[in-house]
Amino acid sequence: MNNKDKTTQRIKKITAIAVFAALAYVIHFVHVPVAFLNLDFKDVVMAVAGMYFGPAAGAVLSVLVPLLEYPTSETGPYGLIMNILSSGAFVIVASLIYKFKKTLSGAIIALCSATLSMVAVMMLANLFITPYYMHVTQAEVVALIPTLLLPFNAVKAVLNAALTLCLYKPISTVLKKSGFGREEGIAPEGPERKQRVIRSLLVWSIGGAIAIAALCIIFFVLGGKIAFN
Repeated sequence: MNNKDKTTQRIKKITAIAVFAALAYVIHFVHVPVAFLNLDFKDVVMAVAGMYFGPAAGAVLSVLVPLLEYPTSETGPYGLIMNILSSGAFVIVASLIYKFKKTLSGAIIALCSATLSMVAVMMLANLFITPYYMHVTQAEVVALIPTLLLPFNAVKAVLNAALTLCLYKPISTVLKKSGFGREEGIAPEGPERKQRVIRSLLVWSIGGAIAIAALCIIFFVLGGKIAFN
């Protein structure tokens, strides 16, 4: 690949990442308020981009999108920090692990690790940041962990992981065919194509089942804390 081709690919990559950032920003407006928290799906968009373009792109999006949200946010600098930590823990971990194992099992391992990472980071962040944001004591925040903070962050992370698992393959296929960042491979034929279809159906079944289970937990376990605007 000559310098001109490299420059073209770089421009395409930057353009695609900008589009993902804009899409994530728009999606964050569609959310479900749960007590003082918001369930949204912008991390799905950023995780797909990070897994496709690499962890550096994921890191950029994890900072850029919360900064775009900041002017219209009601949570101020504390919310900005929490958003960056939450998205970064999920998106960067998922894209970093997937970078070294680009298979179905690698995607599952990456997203499971991202889920655990996000929950762990947010538990610590809530302990040290939420008291300042809500003007309460740390003991009061600790009391919220088993009833609200832990289940909410766990369900949010699992739901985002399930949706990412479902959406990554079709979106990455479109990006490949459009020439964004990757060389196009030879289209599979015969048994190989059949195996890919079966694998895609399996991924959608698993991801869909997990997403439905997570939504059920949100509405039936945390339902009393949901406040629809």
